[in-house]
Amino acid sequence: MPARPPRLKQRREFQRVAAKGQRAARPGLVLQALPAPGQPLRVGFTTTKKLGNAVTRNRARRRLREAARLLLGDGRTAGFNLVLIGRDATATRDFETLLGDLRGALRQAGVSPAQRVAEPVR
Repeated sequence: MPARPPRLKQRREFQRVAAKGQRAARPGLVLQALPAPGQPLRVGFTTTKKLGNAVTRNRARRRLREAARLLLGDGRTAGFNLVLIGRDATATRDFETLLGDLRGALRQAGVSPAQRVAEPVR
């Protein structure tokens, strides 16, 4: 089972990725990627109040965390700081489709995702 990738936690880290990184938008999420050569992969997650109440925002973040764990948790992808931003469809989109959105966004941003995806925990 893939491990959780290390996290971005400080506001200034999120702001640095937003200011200098590449952006890839999909219907289910927005990805911001900033190369960090020689460092491990780190991932941050955020949702805004535009998505809805706290329950909806937390559901969207949980789904983004699980998708990142499945695609990036094997440790083969390094040298990037990523921020995943939830959109309206994140909480309700079919999970396989959400994984496809993340794969496409990673490809567009130049981050090479793992080829094989582990099964989601049910």
